[in-house]
Amino acid sequence: RCAKIVLTRNPLDSYVSWKIAQATGQWKLTNIQKRKEAQAEFDAAEFEAHVEALQAFQLRIQTRLQHSGQTAFHVAYEDLQSLGVMNGLAAWLGVGARLQGLSTTLKRQNPEPIETRVANPEEMARGLARLDRFNLTRTPNFEPRRGASVPSYVAAARAPLMFLPIKGGPERTVEAWLAALDGVTPADLARDMTQKTLRQWMRDRPGHRRFAVLAHPLERAHRAFCEKILATGPGTYGRIRRTLVKTFGLDLPEALPDPGYGPEQHRAAFGGFLRFLQANLAGQTAMRVDAWWTSQGQVLQGFADVALPDLVIRPDEMADALPRLAVALGCRPVPVPAPRDDGPVSLAAIHDEDLDALVRDIYQRDYLMFGFGAWRPGPA
Repeated sequence: RCAKIVLTRNPLDSYVSWKIAQATGQWKLTNIQKRKEAQAEFDAAEFEAHVEALQAFQLRIQTRLQHSGQTAFHVAYEDLQSLGVMNGLAAWLGVGARLQGLSTTLKRQNPEPIETRVANPEEMARGLARLDRFNLTRTPNFEPRRGASVPSYVAAARAPLMFLPIKGGPERTVEAWLAALDGVTPADLARDMTQKTLRQWMRDRPGHRRFAVLAHPLERAHRAFCEKILATGPGTYGRIRRTLVKTFGLDLPEALPDPGYGPEQHRAAFGGFLRFLQANLAGQTAMRVDAWWTSQGQVLQGFADVALPDLVIRPDEMADALPRLAVALGCRPVPVPAPRDDGPVSLAAIHDEDLDALVRDIYQRDYLMFGFGAWRPGPA
């Protein structure tokens, strides 16, 4: 029910004015005779932090307005001197009265060109040259934002430990370890939580820990292909499978096992699935971006809406990191079971540099954020 007015200003102008106000102690000016003068000292690192904070705040406002179906009235700093804009704001607010003129009480404190307002303009020029003003170096991301998916969280039977699964990762391996921690079976783990029961679980277990386990993007894509596309039956994606056969030309067996389906056929079919992923994640298909192949960075961002993991474990560290985590919580250091390759043909049997290059291109953000290298057989 509250009207939102968003005031923006050139970030360099606001930064320099802020620095001058800090130096003079003068934050507003009503009498020009009492104006204090100073030059700002430009600090490139401080300015970059200033810009990042502004951009993050503006994005937060935009996202909240979009999610709630609201609009805001946007006013630039220069518009404050426009009678037309101020009267337009009054009309937007539903106020019938109109201003006949603007207040002249406040005076602009620093009207000079910005180069004369800083003590080190050469340093400012170098600092501004470092900034990517148009965000040209960003990796495009067309994936939909994801929620926290609380019902997928898995908690230990007794230990104060909770697993936040990333679909396509080593879920069964981690769940088997989590069950062994308390000497139970995976069926005995706590599941299907709501946000209310999650908060209650956390309140009841002071000192609890939450963790997530990453998977190498190539291994994760192969697991998604084998379990959701190549396989048939309950829980698989039959509709997407039919579309991949028809539109992307995947040659898939009707059912498995199939004596005619070997490494060569598997390599070709998996390569076709990766080409689908490339189009799907770029927003070029009509099919959903499924949780089994959305980028892992996007999944972690979704976790942040409710509860971030205390620990994000890399795939090559899982065998050591999970027992250490158990010891830190006062539990016995149960060894981590060896991950299984459940596909009819192992990834190691078809792996080559072309697959590495294709997956790196598809999941650029994950490779950048988590530092993945080329896939190698084994836990990494």
